[in-house]
Amino acid sequence: MRVLALGGAGAMGAAAVRIAAQFPDVDEIVIADRDIGAAQELSDRLPEVTAPVRVAQVDVTDSDGLHAALEQADVVLNTVGPYYRFGLTVLRAAIETGTDYLDICDDWEPTLDMLALDAEARAAGVCAIVGMGASPGVSNLLALSAARSLDRVHDVYTAWPVDVAGADDDRAQLIGPDGRPSAAAVHWMQQISGTIATVADGRLLRQRPLRPLRLVLPGDRCGTAYTVGHPEPVTLHRSLEITGDAVNLMVIRSPTVAYLDGLRRDIDAGALTNQQAAALIAEPTLSRGVRSLISALRFESPGTLPPFFAVATGLRDDRPETVLARLSSGLETFAVTTDMATATGIPLALGLSQLIGAGIRRPGVHPPEAVIDPDRFFAGLLAHLGDPDATAAVVIERSTLAPLADR
Repeated sequence: MRVLALGGAGAMGAAAVRIAAQFPDVDEIVIADRDIGAAQELSDRLPEVTAPVRVAQVDVTDSDGLHAALEQADVVLNTVGPYYRFGLTVLRAAIETGTDYLDICDDWEPTLDMLALDAEARAAGVCAIVGMGASPGVSNLLALSAARSLDRVHDVYTAWPVDVAGADDDRAQLIGPDGRPSAAAVHWMQQISGTIATVADGRLLRQRPLRPLRLVLPGDRCGTAYTVGHPEPVTLHRSLEITGDAVNLMVIRSPTVAYLDGLRRDIDAGALTNQQAAALIAEPTLSRGVRSLISALRFESPGTLPPFFAVATGLRDDRPETVLARLSSGLETFAVTTDMATATGIPLALGLSQLIGAGIRRPGVHPPEAVIDPDRFFAGLLAHLGDPDATAAVVIERSTLAPLADR
């Protein structure tokens, strides 16, 4: 299997390459990046690998060069963001060249556009999996783990940590090596501004982001989290046939969400671009910091919510039930304290391992929960991280608590 790691010299691509290069089913891995020097540096720094590694200079805005690189690969790992700019372009090229595809797309807008290419991918015999990172990705598989014991799914909420206790400080990853805001930072500003896709009463609709949801979860956990634009609601809505609500949430401290809300208002008013707002995330100004501390009094705290989880409500044996799926303590520590690149790149590599070695290949465009085996995935994650104290990767807790969420 010949693997093209597109954007492979970037932080998230490099994390996936380091693991994928160890897979026995990989015959060759090409680190493809517009920065050929960075690609070569990564290649030189890789530990002993089982597959031959070479580098190539590829710019996704060069259609001919992109197609030429894809034609030499069996599968592409696309970590070139932001996906609202480049995701659809690369997937279309992969379909045209008959190349299987995985990415870590975390923008809901291109996710909808890419899912719309399902028929074209099926006709071309291409299997594409979009959003195979941490969130989306791990979060989707947690949601599937929570929902699959229910006979009927009503609500689904997925959540990931921003700055709760113990969370890794990813500020360095918000600024690229060129001193400009990273694609991840610009993406974040895109998804806290304007309107975002959510699900209400089983229907997709647009709402403003950073709305508070107070959650009451199994295990006597409660607190408030805040909505953010992400692909999980739009894919889980289809995959799990949700009849109620679905949103993606940030588990975040009050001063931080207050700071984001100030940026949101200025972006929506046209006073800031996404790029300018992203720069202010990495390097906050004193005046904005003071204003956010004052306005933080209006925002609720995350309380005792887990940092990374999915929760589903519905019916089981005609009785209402709430099911919480969270990572076990060792994996939760990994998700919270590990840098964003590693926490995203490892799931992408594990998704690749299932695509090339677990018989899940099915032509079409799919979210992770539609094709990835969650039990196999979490077992692989546990084995990869080598947590000697963990007996399971995912903890499932149930209750009949109601209501689940107060808006």
